[in-house]
Amino acid sequence: MKIKDIVNREIVNLTNCEQEPIHIPGSIQPHGFLLGLKEGTFTIDFCSENCEAFIGRTYSGLLGNTFSAAFGDDALKQLRDYIANGHMLSSSLLRLQLNGSEFLCTVHYNNTVYILEAEPVSKDIRDASEVYDQTSQFLTYMHDTHTLKELCGLVAKGTREVTGYDRVMIYRFDKDYNGEVFAESVREDLEPFLGLHYPHTDIPPQARELYMQNLLRLITDINYTPVPIFTVDDGENKNLDLSLSILRSTSPIHVQYLHNMGVGATLTISLIHKKKLWGLIACHHYSAKNISPEIRLAAQLQGHFITSQIDVRQSSEEYEEARKVNLSLEKMNTFSLGSASALQEIADAQDILKLCNASGISIVFNDKVYKSGIAPEDDEIKQLANWLATYTVNSSFHTDKLIDYLPEMKSTCEKASGIIYHSLDIDSNNCIIWFRPETITEVNWAGDPAKSIIKDKKGLSPRNSFALWKEIVSCKSKPWLQPETDAAAAYAFSLQRHINLLIISLEEEKYRKLSELLKQTNSELENINWISTHDLQEPLRKIQLISSRILSKEADMSPNLQDSLKRMNTSAQRMQTLLVDILKYTKLKHTDDSLELVDLASIIDEVKEDMTETIAEHSTQVIAENLPKIEGIPFLLKQLFSNLIANSIKYSSPDRQPPMVKIIGEKKLMAYTPEDKHRYQVIHVTDNGIGFEQQYAESIFNIFTKLHASSEFKGSGVGLALCRKIMQNHKGYITASGELGKGAVISLYFPVNEI
Repeated sequence: MKIKDIVNREIVNLTNCEQEPIHIPGSIQPHGFLLGLKEGTFTIDFCSENCEAFIGRTYSGLLGNTFSAAFGDDALKQLRDYIANGHMLSSSLLRLQLNGSEFLCTVHYNNTVYILEAEPVSKDIRDASEVYDQTSQFLTYMHDTHTLKELCGLVAKGTREVTGYDRVMIYRFDKDYNGEVFAESVREDLEPFLGLHYPHTDIPPQARELYMQNLLRLITDINYTPVPIFTVDDGENKNLDLSLSILRSTSPIHVQYLHNMGVGATLTISLIHKKKLWGLIACHHYSAKNISPEIRLAAQLQGHFITSQIDVRQSSEEYEEARKVNLSLEKMNTFSLGSASALQEIADAQDILKLCNASGISIVFNDKVYKSGIAPEDDEIKQLANWLATYTVNSSFHTDKLIDYLPEMKSTCEKASGIIYHSLDIDSNNCIIWFRPETITEVNWAGDPAKSIIKDKKGLSPRNSFALWKEIVSCKSKPWLQPETDAAAAYAFSLQRHINLLIISLEEEKYRKLSELLKQTNSELENINWISTHDLQEPLRKIQLISSRILSKEADMSPNLQDSLKRMNTSAQRMQTLLVDILKYTKLKHTDDSLELVDLASIIDEVKEDMTETIAEHSTQVIAENLPKIEGIPFLLKQLFSNLIANSIKYSSPDRQPPMVKIIGEKKLMAYTPEDKHRYQVIHVTDNGIGFEQQYAESIFNIFTKLHASSEFKGSGVGLALCRKIMQNHKGYITASGELGKGAVISLYFPVNEI
């Protein structure tokens, strides 16, 4: 059987330091030993080199054997029961006797392997009642604290008392994972770290990910020698994920970092809040130190106290602030918006600044700026509003450091380092923006954050200096609190509703004025129509009368003069016909007669009687078949069919005599288009006249449109336009189809009320 170690010997450099595989070091710390057992058979597949020091068995002698063969059936039964009862990774540790020695074991499962880590039972175990008393006392003290900072200070003190470490820090992350020592309990002779900041590079992403998975991390001696893990060499790239391991060996960069700080041993407990790494309880000792698993669990309980209270304490701290801003919000919601000029009154209201503790406010509406307090110039506000509308897609945004997004606006830092923005429209730069000026602050760093990783002739190493390094932060405002952003959002929503109502009101006013103007214009047009159809007809009649008299009395006039008089008479008659048709069209536009049930067969009979002379003159055959009763206006329907029959007679073909007009109703209801769900009664008016080219099927319904010269066919070009208007008044449709030299078909679609 071939055996190999799985020690990771990759060299860390500047290109891969943030991807260092710290979860698979292939080695452990020496204060315990590790076994990797195959699922199902419990065959020992991984084994740390130091097993002989703890149980007198070499790793080579253990690998390949079953757990029961190595330690007995009783030990295997205890292990199986522990796993079956769901105790893995719980606060309940597995106590096993292995080769005559007592061990406290943690067990977890990873990729078909049970990983068992064993540590000898300590001979110097603190009495459990003492730990319990300290924890109970801590709970009593905890209820006496009010703020999160006070609670964290109490936890730091309690954790130090339980564990005995020289320094215990509550380390809190910001949004970029830079850390701050938020609370601390430290040995009196040591320099305090309280308030110091550490750059995010001190804890790289992969380390933060492991802190999320494994909530407790222990290094008992910084100067330890890593113990390699061996396995049976039966697979390529065979390895063991130690993400959840207690004994996992530490990154050499992190070990060097702790050396540079002068630390001898550490305990780190993760603080998880809302599924994110909120912070750490970081315990430092300045010499080697190990604590029992029971004490570690007691310390971990301190972390649970913090995470369980974060929301409660933050809510308590924000409650008073929320009460104040909500009071201002209530006052602002009493403002009404009767006109755009009232926006300045809103901007001038004191409570609009108080509701989010801002120093300035601007409202942009229809490219005009209404502002008060400490705010940028109007042009700068418009520029900012345009950028924010694009950047947020007309939604919302807030920041305490605007120049991180708009470096070119550094000149406005003094007035507007922090902003809360809410769009007031979906397709414009209308918005409301609150401003906060810069608050110049001094941040104390534990060493220069720009030198967190140093490259020297030995390769990469963490920074050596933790001397106080001060940074002056400018162009940054006081952070916006959650109650402030919530109140701003609530008021922006309320203002948006008011503005929408204002826009509707302005639109209504505009349409009201347009309607009045339209009524006035229509009235003037009606007057013009009246003049056209009545006053202008009188001189036309006189022209016709005079020209007729001259033609009848002056028999010896020249042929040219006689022809001119006839053409003048014909033109006057054509103009008179046009004026009558215009009067009909105007009357049709304004009709509001109610519909009634009309028998189309009767309507056609009346039309034929009215047109007896015209029909007889041209020997026209008018055939009507299958005509239904429809909802309509009788006099308009008579006008409709009169125009259509007259049109067919007018455009009859000399090659096909006599002229024939068929008016036939479809037996079934039809749809106007395939997509139309309504049903229509369809009437076809077909003739055998001269027809037309299909490309003109739509344009022939336009008013004054004629396809033939006036000298060839008489008419005003209004007839089919009148027909379309009549069909529109009946909420129906009219279409035409034709073929030149063969005839035309006019189709009428009358809507049917289906119950």
